[in-house]
Amino acid sequence: MSVLEVNDLRVQMDTARGTAHIVNGLDYSVSPGETVAVVGESGSGKSVSVMALLGLLPGHARVTGTAEFDGKNLLAMSEPQLRTVRGNGIGMVFQDPMTSLNPVLTIGRQLTEGLLAHRSASSKKAARERAAELLADVGLPDPKAALDRYPHELSGGMRQRVVIAIALAGNPKLLIADEATTALDVTVQAQILELVAGLQSEHGTGVVWITHDLGVVAGIADRVLVMYGGRCIEDGSVDEVFENPAHPYTRGLLGSLPALHEADGEDLVAIGGTPPPPTDLPQGCVFWPRCPVRADARCETEQPPLVGIGGTHRAATFYPGVPA
Repeated sequence: MSVLEVNDLRVQMDTARGTAHIVNGLDYSVSPGETVAVVGESGSGKSVSVMALLGLLPGHARVTGTAEFDGKNLLAMSEPQLRTVRGNGIGMVFQDPMTSLNPVLTIGRQLTEGLLAHRSASSKKAARERAAELLADVGLPDPKAALDRYPHELSGGMRQRVVIAIALAGNPKLLIADEATTALDVTVQAQILELVAGLQSEHGTGVVWITHDLGVVAGIADRVLVMYGGRCIEDGSVDEVFENPAHPYTRGLLGSLPALHEADGEDLVAIGGTPPPPTDLPQGCVFWPRCPVRADARCETEQPPLVGIGGTHRAATFYPGVPA
């Protein structure tokens, strides 16, 4: 049984330039203990898609579809109902730990707040003891002393560990990590990835990992969902997508990565053009204006459906696997 089942998720917002179609018919599921990586360029709708699940978008956003979690549709919940899910059933690690933490409150105050709100601790003393345990679990040195420190007194890696501890405080069934390691150096990044994998293995937590770092995806993910223009244009297991990318956009992403065997000075292959604004998406295939493969009249007028091409592998293209 899936921890999360998202069907036909759509997000629209009215702007000065017209209606922005930010997420357009997204479908995916997350099983217990599974890591689903969501990848794509900035502006593809990755972060908005998960913030919509938790009711964290501005009030003028229009969200439709379903998102079944624990037998209930998150998108139909009231704000009080969502508060019982956030930090309890679902933990979220936001992009920037410095802006995720309140600079005028101690680490201990911010950790115990959620524990007390969700009744995960019976008293302030018990909450503080549990907070210290959580900091120890995420590898923060001298966790008891860290409870009385402020965010600016910690390094970036330490702050990220605190944010992860807060997200895991309620033993969530689902952890959403939005660019959780982007601003960290590679050593700390590796430690964070190892930490999340260990906690996931121990508790069977489902993970949605949003990133543009395909190297991270190759190391931690079970499945990959590639987004472009608010749509899923390819998904499948890591092996299926990385070894046999079917969509030209996915091949472009993988082709832009440096390879160890390449000769010094060899240029990386970049995807030409820029992503379309959500207020002006192409009528047909959302990628056709940048497609190096075969942008024909059909691509310009028809939107290719996301169809199976073998195993669990799916792609939204009329010409899967056609080389550039």
